[in-house]
Amino acid sequence: MNRQRLAMAAVVVFGIFAAWVLFFALPHWYSARRAQTGQPATAQTSTPGTPSRKITATLFYVNEDGMALTPVQREVPFGETVAEQARAIVEAQLAPAAPHVSAIPAGVTLHDVFVTERGDAFVNLSADITAKHPGGSLLELFTVYTLVNALTVNLPAIARVQILVDGKEVDTLAGHVDLRHPLAKSLEWVVHDTQ
Repeated sequence: MNRQRLAMAAVVVFGIFAAWVLFFALPHWYSARRAQTGQPATAQTSTPGTPSRKITATLFYVNEDGMALTPVQREVPFGETVAEQARAIVEAQLAPAAPHVSAIPAGVTLHDVFVTERGDAFVNLSADITAKHPGGSLLELFTVYTLVNALTVNLPAIARVQILVDGKEVDTLAGHVDLRHPLAKSLEWVVHDTQ
């Protein structure tokens, strides 16, 4: 009987925590992110007089209700190699893109991208990806699959993506998504806005 009560209490506590995250923490975090991304983006540097070649890439942002990712078409610089193109895509995904809300914490920078012959990409990010992450399983899923999907959807040569932090493998970003191995594309949390 005590085990049933303990299990019931655990379910109630989890439900209260989940409700708090969904109805208070997520909206608060998204409104703060929306305010940050409302600032003007820095201009891309290019040599005057030389048009830079671009491609159209699909990037991913948190949709308006905060419960899914939405694909957005954006122009990104062209890369001569798969690794260079992967770098350009990740840098575009990390950059502010008002009015879209990023699942990646502000201030995260890209150290490097490595692509193996097997089609595994290793994305080496600054420690801000963990230090500034607000936590929560849904937000962590969005952060991870924003990066994984941006590379695997746009670059057929990349089948899986592993996120590194300051050049090291990490177990998770915020305690929920296993990052000890490269991850394949997953569009489970992606919806197309109908506007």
